[in-house]
Amino acid sequence: MALPVLPILALGVLVVALARPQRHWQEQRVQADAVDIALAIDVSPSMLSRDFNPDRLSVALEVAERFVRKRANDRIGVVIFSAEAFTLCPLTTDRELVQELLKDVQVGRLEDGTAIGMGLATAVNRLKDSPSKGKVIVLLTDGENNAGYITPRMAAEMAQLFGIRVYAIGIGTTGIVLSPVARNPDGTYQYAPRQTSFDTALLEEIAAMTKGKFYRAWTEKELEDIYDEIDQLERTRIEVSVVHQTADYFSQLLLFVLAILGLEVMLRWAGLRSITQ
Repeated sequence: MALPVLPILALGVLVVALARPQRHWQEQRVQADAVDIALAIDVSPSMLSRDFNPDRLSVALEVAERFVRKRANDRIGVVIFSAEAFTLCPLTTDRELVQELLKDVQVGRLEDGTAIGMGLATAVNRLKDSPSKGKVIVLLTDGENNAGYITPRMAAEMAQLFGIRVYAIGIGTTGIVLSPVARNPDGTYQYAPRQTSFDTALLEEIAAMTKGKFYRAWTEKELEDIYDEIDQLERTRIEVSVVHQTADYFSQLLLFVLAILGLEVMLRWAGLRSITQ
């Protein structure tokens, strides 16, 4: 029964093969030139001042989290500082880890004071060996440098040496602000109206030395706009190339035809052999 069918099947497959069936598709290959970003965040007691709701630090951390969420292709690290500096998170592409660590940042874990130079220098140390073409520090503080053995200018010179751009953000209002004035035995703070001051010239100098930019955030909305601008200025360069692919099935179908014809020959030979016996 199979013998009469096989030549017909072979002919049908041959016709299909001569029609040169093909499959076309395309692949997108993405190449990202990522940016390495270190967030250097002031965690001195003055960051608990209540001219922001609920305070400066809480708002700064929330806005930083949203910024991190948008940087899909970059490595991000976090440095916190008061009178001393600490690397909370080295450079990583794990955005969820960075966001979780930011949520746990608190005032009081480091010695009180504001060592802007130490915070900036620690962030520079995180970035200096990076092979990335884009190296950025977002420095956020609300006060004047009053601690640390590395001056802000020395730290800015280090950033300049390693080609690191610094975006310096001054957060908070000036004048009389409800701020921490003493720490209770349980670690909480006592608040009272206090005159606050701000060293705008210092942050402007740091930004200018490193070819970055200085920003002043008086409100949460202004801080959000600042991070949005930095996000746009430091966009990761992504190259998408489209590769067209074609698969030709002629040779496979021709082999199938030959296989069918071979099977037919074998079956005919086996049938003739059985008759002669």
